[in-house]
Amino acid sequence: MTKAAPTLEDVARVAGVSRATVSRVVNGTRNVDPELQATVRNAIEETGYTPNRVARSLVTRRTGTVALVISGAGSGSDVFTDPFFGRVTAGVVDFLRLHAVHPVLMLADTDAARTEVVEFLRQGSADGALLVTTHSADPLPALLLDASVPVALYARPGRPMPVSYVDMDHHAGGRMAADHLVATGRTNVGTVSGPLDVLASQDRYSGFVDAMARHGFPYVPAIEGGFTWESGARAMQLLLDEHPELDAVFVANDLMAQGAMHTLNSYGRSVPVDVAVVGFDDSSPALACRPLLTTVRQPVERMAAAMAGLLLESLEKPGQRPKSVIFEPELVVRGSA
Repeated sequence: MTKAAPTLEDVARVAGVSRATVSRVVNGTRNVDPELQATVRNAIEETGYTPNRVARSLVTRRTGTVALVISGAGSGSDVFTDPFFGRVTAGVVDFLRLHAVHPVLMLADTDAARTEVVEFLRQGSADGALLVTTHSADPLPALLLDASVPVALYARPGRPMPVSYVDMDHHAGGRMAADHLVATGRTNVGTVSGPLDVLASQDRYSGFVDAMARHGFPYVPAIEGGFTWESGARAMQLLLDEHPELDAVFVANDLMAQGAMHTLNSYGRSVPVDVAVVGFDDSSPALACRPLLTTVRQPVERMAAAMAGLLLESLEKPGQRPKSVIFEPELVVRGSA
């Protein structure tokens, strides 16, 4: 005789809780005590219970999936080799796993791909979207709102709109970098910005140059980079060629800073004796640099988890006002500055 499949009642008996509590955990309801959730999940594993997702979706009108959409970042190879996107994905996946929600990764690097994303979500193939966009003029946030798709953004949108988002005070991060370089006695300071069509790049740059002006330095030589190793190496070369007296540089992300340090080494400039370097993000390249990179920490994983939390909250409470969550930067001092 075939053994009957485990039921919700079996899980409730093993966990020592009510059937209703098990149902709330299985259906991803967030107002369940974390210890109870852990007890129920252990009982699910022990009994071998498998939720019937089709039946569950009929009751909850939810698919149990959300789309993690990366827009404007180029091809898949560009996304998967960039440490920033890997950290975002890790933060989202770890958070959603706790709530029995599964992410679907979607890349939207063309207008056609963005249209596909909107149609996928409009048809109810996922419950909502977690959107990471790299350009302030990206039309996708507005397209998703117009399609009445629940959405939360990583970084504030390029223009005001009623959408939830997480972000960091990038202006304050740029200011921290300037304050640190001036405090360590540097007087010929340049910067490699990120792409200036990205709001975070604009804020990091303005925070840095504003703070330098307050310290009495009205002009900061600057080269725009592209958030890649190669662009950081090239920008550092241009800065040194035009301003060989530089004794410090603020680079708007760690990957570019790693490239910049490679150029400094090839020019025979010692870091930090000849040129101090401060990066931004505190990602894996910061620990691959020699010396280790002083950098402004962006808590990417925590921010990504908060973005996912905003989306799940909006799914549970439709019609609530959008929310923003702003994180504070932190200067991490290592050997490069």
